[in-house]
Amino acid sequence: MSKKKDTILNDPCIGVWTEEDDRLDRKVFLPEMKKDYTILLPTMLPRHLKMVASLLNVYGYKAKMLENSGKEVIEAGLKYTHNDTCYPALLVIGQFITALDSGEYDLNKTALLFTQTGGGCRASNYISLIRKALKKAGYGHIPVISLNFVGVEKSPGFKLNVSMIRRMLYAVIYGDILMLLTNQTKPYEIEKGATERLADEWTEKLVERLGNKKSLSYGEIKKTYREIICSFAALPMEKVKKEKVGIVGEIYVKFSPLANRNLEDYLVSEGVETTMGGLIEFAMFYLYGRIVEYEMFRKHKKSIFAFRLVYRIMERKQNDLIRIIKEESEFEPPTEFKETVELAKEYISLGVKMGEGWLLVAEMVEHIKRGTTNIVCTQPFGCLPNHIVGKGVMKIIKEKNPNVNIVAVDYDASASEINQQNRLKLLLANARAEL
Repeated sequence: MSKKKDTILNDPCIGVWTEEDDRLDRKVFLPEMKKDYTILLPTMLPRHLKMVASLLNVYGYKAKMLENSGKEVIEAGLKYTHNDTCYPALLVIGQFITALDSGEYDLNKTALLFTQTGGGCRASNYISLIRKALKKAGYGHIPVISLNFVGVEKSPGFKLNVSMIRRMLYAVIYGDILMLLTNQTKPYEIEKGATERLADEWTEKLVERLGNKKSLSYGEIKKTYREIICSFAALPMEKVKKEKVGIVGEIYVKFSPLANRNLEDYLVSEGVETTMGGLIEFAMFYLYGRIVEYEMFRKHKKSIFAFRLVYRIMERKQNDLIRIIKEESEFEPPTEFKETVELAKEYISLGVKMGEGWLLVAEMVEHIKRGTTNIVCTQPFGCLPNHIVGKGVMKIIKEKNPNVNIVAVDYDASASEINQQNRLKLLLANARAEL
């Protein structure tokens, strides 16, 4: 390694180059790559990630969210990953490799980005799986960037500052608003397609607003909340009552149309309204888990102040959104996170945080308290946290709430779409009987 490179990579502020990196031939995203490299993001929540990609572009990166899908993604994932690998990992790897195979990108100036939480879920190991698959596919020279907030890995050429993180938080909240309002409007729209068009229009507007280099005031953000809510409330809607189906489960499969075979669209086509918690709730669950770890085991002593501060900021912003939704419309707002925490305590310890942990249970109970007694639990086959926690609490939830219908649906490369839809149709039949 050159002396210059050694100096850069051993800067304590931006990461340390280790012997393990040399041994694994790990390609690191360096500062000089920022200008010319295109960074590819996998899909999960399309509207959220389009806004995140636009923010990265504002701060000097060239980022793009991938939208490729179809059987070729699954086949590429199976080809370069062990078939017992977690289904979300398989899809992410398949999407990356099919994008690289497409010829659309300069393979000598392309990098990949993926998130890591640093927990016990296999998702923390996706980065290693991606690198291994890239090497098999002949793309071992392509850097993989880890987006994390716990120091799992550091990429010298990719750094987040407070301004970027703040705007990313607003992108997440905006995405959650659009998802919430779309779910409550689409099943009742008189003009078919009007809801999606409005959501797409707002996504483009928000990309432009968040991508503007001028400073963002919180007053402007709250004003935008009101504009979005009022525009959806103005859509002509049928005054009918429809069954509601709550969707919970592993975060990627729950949110990603690629992973859950367009579950939301399928349920809407069957004449029901879908409802689910937002990404901000998962972020707060992650932070709250660190606070609980400190209280139980005195872990994170050096960072607990930061965890508590960011959690309080998110809590205030979520509460502001809930208040504005109530003031401006008749839409049902999200549940305050502190109430979500209390709902979980009746069924499970807050120390259970592997994967979606106690949040999975809390979201089920949250749906029930809101009157949504039909719930789909989406999970990748073999996802231990979801199979243990999700299926483990279903019996006690049903015992305490006899009118509840819960169905667990496994999503995997070999899973039959017909079998999945049959389980959903059985749930809907029971829901209509209850209605």
